[in-house]
Amino acid sequence: MKFTPVEIHAFLIGFFEVLCPWKPRYPMTDQAEFKPDIEYHYYLAGRVAGFFSLMLIILGLAILFLEVLP
Repeated sequence: MKFTPVEIHAFLIGFFEVLCPWKPRYPMTDQAEFKPDIEYHYYLAGRVAGFFSLMLIILGLAILFLEVLP
């Protein structure tokens, strides 16, 4: 399966919008101006991956602090 640059770009936008403290560019409501196009599912997949990555980073930092500061 080969991904196009547009699909990868949509995934990375979603990923880094969650991983970095940026305001989401595309709100996920019915009233939003952004209408999902063919790449919107890659954007959502990136947001999900970013959320899980952020949770793993926070969990890792919590475990580190618990080990260092008993």
